[in-house]
Amino acid sequence: MTKPVIRPALMSDVSAITAIYAGAVTGDTATFEMEAPSEAAMAARMEAIASAGHPFLVAEINTCVCGYAYASGFRPRAAFALTLEDSVYVAPNAQGRGLGKALLGALITEASAKGFHQMVAVIGSSRTMAASLALHAALGFEDRGRLDAVGRKHGQWLDIVFMQRSL
Repeated sequence: MTKPVIRPALMSDVSAITAIYAGAVTGDTATFEMEAPSEAAMAARMEAIASAGHPFLVAEINTCVCGYAYASGFRPRAAFALTLEDSVYVAPNAQGRGLGKALLGALITEASAKGFHQMVAVIGSSRTMAASLALHAALGFEDRGRLDAVGRKHGQWLDIVFMQRSL
């Protein structure tokens, strides 16, 4: 496999990012979102993340955006300003090739360089949950607990696992 280029997301990446996320929304339970956002809504999300000074990255292979990751505020209150929540999505045809690890590793590096203090992962039960738990553990996240049956999507109750690492 060609080595991925990890770089900051650009507005020209919105279409690819929206398509990757739409697949996760409609075909999986990794996200608890029920309807896939439009490209305009995704562009607004990207702008909000960038305006907050949080990193938003893409993984590109041969000019194709195959995955993305971003860090957003963990909670809206000011006391949480230096704690981020990570999100990582890889296109199904690119999974299992190390893109998630490359993206999350770069996200951690960038968030650390920007002076953030903690990163939290909120991992929803899905077909990729085991891989996501292993990915986060490999990059230094520790299990901080599980909430059972807190969401409902595609006719099933969903759990979440919290993981955390210092930056």
